Amino acid sequence: MRAHLLLMACLLGAALPARTAELVVMVDSTANMPMALVENGRLVDGVHKEIGQILARHMGRQVRFLMLPRKRLEHALQGGEADILCAYMPEWLAGDYLWSRIVFTTEEVLVTDTRGPPVQAITELRGKPVGTILGYFHPEMDALLGKDFVRDNAPNMESNMEKLMRGRVRHILITRVVLDYYQRIRQQPLAIYPPISVMSFATRCAVSRKGHVALEEIDQAIGQALKDGSLANMLTRFR
Repeated sequence: MRAHLLLMACLLGAALPARTAELVVMVDSTANMPMALVENGRLVDGVHKEIGQILARHMGRQVRFLMLPRKRLEHALQGGEADILCAYMPEWLAGDYLWSRIVFTTEEVLVTDTRGPPVQAITELRGKPVGTILGYFHPEMDALLGKDFVRDNAPNMESNMEKLMRGRVRHILITRVVLDYYQRIRQQPLAIYPPISVMSFATRCAVSRKGHVALEEIDQAIGQALKDGSLANMLTRFR
């Protein structure tokens, strides 16, 4: 009888699908498109959502997104509340993490509106306000301008562009992928001079040391996504 029950339990267990492991992806809840579209506390679109889904698919995991404000990301990731935080650079995050291989590359550009003269060199901005995002670092600007780099912080990139459009600042720093996205979808594109490249950078995923996913698994998934073109196709969609 006991052997019969054991056999039945084994057969029943084989008939039921195994529970798929999760990949918990942390996302800045204050981010804007094309990086993230958040509705009622849920991530519904954007680069972060696509990256999470692509990596989870290649890892054979279910993806779950954890939305937190920018100032809470570092503490939560170090504590293992999520497995990864993607599209970042090591210089942007304080704390001890493992860092994946490159996910995608882009560049930071300086944008100037056309209501005044164009900027020929970054050094012309000494002492002049430049629209930036609170909590983000700009090492190239710091190196070129030092204490004369005057930041005019906004909570997110959409607010930053709004300040430029209304003439509250004449210059903003923005990533190329975000600028291209908004210039494409806006009914009236920003009136700007050709952007000046400030720096190129390669984004990666910060992997929590207390998470449930190994760095090697993340790197393998990124490699597969690069090979099959899914990451490149994702970026094309948002440009």
